[in-house]
Order: sequence, then structure tokens, then C-alpha cells
Amino acid sequence: MSKQFLTTRINNAYWRVVFSHPPMNLIDPDTILEFQQLVGEIETDENLRVVVFESSDPDYFFSRYDLARAAETPTEPGPSGLPTWIDMTTRISQTPVVSIALIRGRTRGGGSELALAMDMRFASLEKAVFGQPEVAAGVLPGGGAIERLPLLTGRARALEIILGADDFDARAAEHYGWINRALPDAALDVFVDNLAQRIASFDQPALREAKRLINRRSLPAAADLLETQNVFLTAVSSWPSLRARGQRIRERAAGLGREFELRLGHFLGKI
Repeated sequence: MSKQFLTTRINNAYWRVVFSHPPMNLIDPDTILEFQQLVGEIETDENLRVVVFESSDPDYFFSRYDLARAAETPTEPGPSGLPTWIDMTTRISQTPVVSIALIRGRTRGGGSELALAMDMRFASLEKAVFGQPEVAAGVLPGGGAIERLPLLTGRARALEIILGADDFDARAAEHYGWINRALPDAALDVFVDNLAQRIASFDQPALREAKRLINRRSLPAAADLLETQNVFLTAVSSWPSLRARGQRIRERAAGLGREFELRLGHFLGKI
């Protein structure tokens, strides 16, 4: 039974999944294993057409990966034969079921990468913040941003996002193609629910084949994802520069408390 994900079945064709991992919705090895299990449930439900993912915390969607537990990252092959993270993100992209991220709050690092693996992303204009802060922390995105962002935003903007490692508001993320739309917070839930209900009412064969055919030219190669993850895991286990920068970051975070995480992109640029 999942501890971090609560699934509500609106009807046979439409699920809502709420992520809750206090105090700030960090992704950790347990999140990965639970999400992988959830993907299996999505794949095997014969009636399901659409799943909406949201957060219980308005300040954090999928926040970021917990680098303090990076050494515990599960890498066992999943049903696809790929390591755990790549397995679950590849399968959520390839399943005929449509996945929609309803985003409020900070969506950075591994959290952004998890959202990028979903089919669509809609965000609160006032409350959503996006970032790939890994380079500023001395490492690199290891969970799909390097592969997926250039397909969405183009090469130059992907370089700006990843190498600049700053925060982006929802309006900029929409303009860059990182997300589908940024909507006023008061309108976000109704818009996403209406879209999900609309998709859930359509015939499965049409949905399945349309998504499969779009996927032919719009998903990254598994070999590229695997190469990047291997570099990431090598970095967190053996790069001396990462250990040195990580110590400075921890000291700065301890002095600033909650404000450090809320304005992560800003403060990482001053380490």
C-alpha cells in the first residue's frame, strides 16, 4: 500500500493521484518505488483513460530529489528491463493512459523530471515555480531533463534552464514550452478536471493509437536516459567538487531555514 500517493477513482476511466510527503514533498528512493508500483496499476487497468497528478502541499508539487539519500537510489531493472527511475518514467510516457500534471508550488530537479515524463503539464500562474538546480549544486540532472527539455523548449532554452540553474515562474515556463499552460490559480482545477473528463469520455482505441503515433518522434531514447543516469550516479558517489559544494550549500541552508528551499534558485547562485 502506498504511503506517499493517495489515489481517488473519480470513475472507471479517470483517476486523481495526490502526492503527499511532508514536510516539503521531496522525492526519495521510497517515492520512486511507490511511483513505479503505481505505474503498474495504471498500465493494467483496462478501463482507465486518464490520470491527474497533484500535490497535497500548495508550496511544493514534486519538490526535488533528496540528494542526501542518492546513494540509496534503486537501480534494479523494472518490467521494461531499464533501471527503476528510467523504467517508471519511460512507462508512464508510453502507456496508453494519458497522464496530466496539475502543478502548484515548487517543481524542481527530479520533481521537474517526473513532471516532464507526463503527457501534459498545467500550472498555477501565481503559485508554480520550476527549476533544474543541479548544476548550481555541483552535479547535473540525471532523471530525464537533459533529454526531454530540448525536445520541448529547444536547445538554447534547455541550456539556459539547465546551465543557469535558476528558478522560472509559470509564465516563463509556459512561454518556453516547459508546460502546456499557466492558468490563474482559481481556474486551474476546473480547467484540468474538464480536460480530464473530456479525455475520459473518448474511445480507448483512438486515444491509444493517437498517443502511440505521437510518441514515435517525441520521446527520448532509453540509451540516452541510461547514459545520463550513470553520469549522475557517478557524480554523487565520487566527484570531490560535489562534496565540497554540497557542504557549503548545507551550511547556507542551515542558516536560512525554510527561506532557502523556497528561493532555492536565488540562493544557489550565491554559493
